[in-house]
Amino acid sequence: MPQLSRRAFASALPLGLLGGGLIGSALPGLVAAQEPAKALASVTPLAQIRIGRFTVTALTDGYADMPYNFFPGRSPADVEQAAVAQSTARPSGVRFLFNQYLIDDGQRRILIDAGAAGSIGETGKLPQALATLGLKLDQIDAVIVTHMHQDHMGGLIAGGKNNYPKAELYIDRRDVKHWTDPAKRAGAPDYLQTSFQMADEVVRLYPRLQAIDGEREIVPGVSIVDLTGHTPGHIGVRVEDGGKSMIMVSDMIFPVVHPAATDVFFLFEQDRDAARAMRDRFFPRAAAEGALIAATHMPFPGLGRIVSDRGQTRWEVADWALQD
Repeated sequence: MPQLSRRAFASALPLGLLGGGLIGSALPGLVAAQEPAKALASVTPLAQIRIGRFTVTALTDGYADMPYNFFPGRSPADVEQAAVAQSTARPSGVRFLFNQYLIDDGQRRILIDAGAAGSIGETGKLPQALATLGLKLDQIDAVIVTHMHQDHMGGLIAGGKNNYPKAELYIDRRDVKHWTDPAKRAGAPDYLQTSFQMADEVVRLYPRLQAIDGEREIVPGVSIVDLTGHTPGHIGVRVEDGGKSMIMVSDMIFPVVHPAATDVFFLFEQDRDAARAMRDRFFPRAAAEGALIAATHMPFPGLGRIVSDRGQTRWEVADWALQD
């Protein structure tokens, strides 16, 4: 397909939006109208864009609905009202997608996060998504974990085993230290205990784990961005080549509440001051630069921009597919 061009920091070349099994199952559903639900359920969503020499594929491990009372800084009624206003309200709360991103330069395949793997909501679909690309888990060369919450590392250890046996694993040292600290675990609330337990398992099962310090380049064109706040070692990943760039920001942005406000948090954030301070810095910068962003929990494929609109900051879905 023809290459597209945009501003250096804010652009990407779309390859297409794919659905595994779309031809084989969705089209027969038009004829056999009695089976539409089965046809739709068989589709594995994939979205691919080009960043210079890199192909970046958006995948998903599934979803979960987060109760309206999971957003400190606003009342549950206010969060629900905002969701209604955005036509995204669900009876059980705000829907979080679990988007992962695969970076491929033709030589190495780098996966950003490994999903919840069934530990939360309707998840565990990442292996199926990779299989739709013709990939097995042992064909992944590296996994970058943006932070050690269960929905970002569960897939690493699903079934109590090392599921990415040939991959180098990169996690910020501050997160490794925090989530493997017995004293921190003893003082943590119940809803964080699964993350502490998983962190211990990750360290035990991945002897090739590299606890990294701060911003650094993983391979030429793929680098770590320090986004500490959501957790002590929360990181993002920048991909850039050929005058194009994209930043995967993980849990900097949550649907419904961000980026309109920075004083709304998520239940799992233990240091709210640090989380707010990072968003206060990042949101205006991203808006000023027109940065193309990939966000883990935004509606699939999680691609968009933070824009300033008459003094208000809002999320704008990236108009990335089939563009000149």
